[in-house]
Amino acid sequence: MKTLTLLRHAKSGWDDPVARDFDRPLNEKGKKAARTMGRKAQELNLTADRLIASPAARVMQTLESFFEGLGRTIDPIWDKRIYLASSSTLLDIIRETDASVDHLMLVGHNPGLEDLILDLVADDGSSPLRDIVEVKYPTACLAQLSWEGSDWRSLGPNSGLHIDTLTRPRDVDPSLGPDR
Repeated sequence: MKTLTLLRHAKSGWDDPVARDFDRPLNEKGKKAARTMGRKAQELNLTADRLIASPAARVMQTLESFFEGLGRTIDPIWDKRIYLASSSTLLDIIRETDASVDHLMLVGHNPGLEDLILDLVADDGSSPLRDIVEVKYPTACLAQLSWEGSDWRSLGPNSGLHIDTLTRPRDVDPSLGPDR
């Protein structure tokens, strides 16, 4: 069995003027949400064998706060292809993963992460959490998926990938929900 964990970067700050979107930092709510999701990952006993992440500033800062909440770090592999990647690019990156890796974690951006879930998890009622993703995969959302495959190269739309857990920051702390 293989496990795929997906974490979207936390809420970024639009008030901080930066020349490039790539350099946009997290805001304070985003840092709090990332720490909260790290604590949730600790409760879920998240133990990824490999973590591949976008090197964008908001992803790097998300991981800093996430690791604070998790209580440990996982050495990331920074891959520029994840920055604003499409679902197909993310799937290519996943398929490059060695079969010896049982638990892979990707940290990146939307719409790629959301589309990846919608592309790989069947819309047949077998994974009820898919409906939540269809509405929105919000910032700092953490999804853990699994499938019975033995080699990442064979992962595809008909692989039987299932969403085991899906946690939005507001599910853990209602103050981290959408601003009204």
